[in-house]
Amino acid sequence: MNSAVRLPGRISPHALLFTTAAVPLTGWAVHAVALHKKLAATKRDPLTGLLRRDTYTARARRILARHGESAAVVMVDADRFKAVNDTLGHAAGDTVLAAFGFRLTAWAGPRSAVGRLGGDEFAVVLELTSGRREQRLEQLVRMLHTPVTLDDGRTVAVAASVGAATPDVLGTRDLSALQRAADAALYAGKHSGRAVLATVEQTKVPSINGRRAGRPGTTGWGRAA
Repeated sequence: MNSAVRLPGRISPHALLFTTAAVPLTGWAVHAVALHKKLAATKRDPLTGLLRRDTYTARARRILARHGESAAVVMVDADRFKAVNDTLGHAAGDTVLAAFGFRLTAWAGPRSAVGRLGGDEFAVVLELTSGRREQRLEQLVRMLHTPVTLDDGRTVAVAASVGAATPDVLGTRDLSALQRAADAALYAGKHSGRAVLATVEQTKVPSINGRRAGRPGTTGWGRAA
């Protein structure tokens, strides 16, 4: 008489051993997922969900390297944002910033790099062919000039200044140079209600951390992005 213990059904001893060995790993898998989420959170701005500076910079450079002449760097500043904070409160200001983050992400698409560089300053790097630039930038300006609805139902009139720079016009794929030129173009068109495309001359504007030197917030910044 065969006294060997038989496993029920079609489960082989090897399969059972594998399953048993895998059970303790479940806790590690859960831990790994939690750790991944925690690390991902450190890469994003908690208010807007946009990429923080270092993560944005790394992704932006990859996009520029991949798409070259058909890429664009877009800089965005919220207009009169301090007045929103001063008159409606910081909660309202946070809602406006979050709305801008959502609109920029929706406009740029999933293959872009969208970052919050500081306070009310944003940057986008994306593939944007020359034939679509004017139309797409006009679309962005319209989106950023659409009033924002607050949690209490009030609406806030908002606006933003937009500057863009492209490798084919400026002859460089260097992120710092393109950001500097786009920022200078933004400043040239400040409060104009239109996006301004940078020229070669705007690459010569002095910069700190890839932004136009002398603009608010640049005096304490460190190395170039």
